[in-house]
Amino acid sequence: MLRRCILVAIPALLAVPAARAQQGAAEADTPRSGDLVIEAPWTRAAGANGNGAGFMRITNRGTEPDRLVSATTDAARVIELHTHIHDGGVMRMRPVPDIPIPAGTTVTLQPGGLHVMLIGLTAPLAQGTRVPLTLRFARAGEVRVMLDVQAAGARGAGGHGR
Repeated sequence: MLRRCILVAIPALLAVPAARAQQGAAEADTPRSGDLVIEAPWTRAAGANGNGAGFMRITNRGTEPDRLVSATTDAARVIELHTHIHDGGVMRMRPVPDIPIPAGTTVTLQPGGLHVMLIGLTAPLAQGTRVPLTLRFARAGEVRVMLDVQAAGARGAGGHGR
């Protein structure tokens, strides 16, 4: 009886680390810092010396608010946090000092809304490549993400739309 229990228990015990390794690999693709989870970071293809923008979803799973206060990358000479506003019937981009990430919510950085502006690209952003971007939060600290470069007219992380 004891031998049968051992033979049943050994495969079960071996399965636990394998399942944890699979879960860990999936979570490694989703940058986290504390209670923040950053999903689907992306940008559009653009030429050198032009401008680009970083988009993503930032979820605050905690009970305390946070704020995205800055970002850095070697891919651009200047990085600013931006929003779009209606000004006299025209959509205009404007810098913002930070992007609030309230507790228990998801904030979406997207075309036509909040985004990370990449000004003066140091090299072309070629479709199919990835661009490193470090986000700095007031509470969570720094989080490095990789922006997936989509087609120039993409409207989302999957590269759909024009």
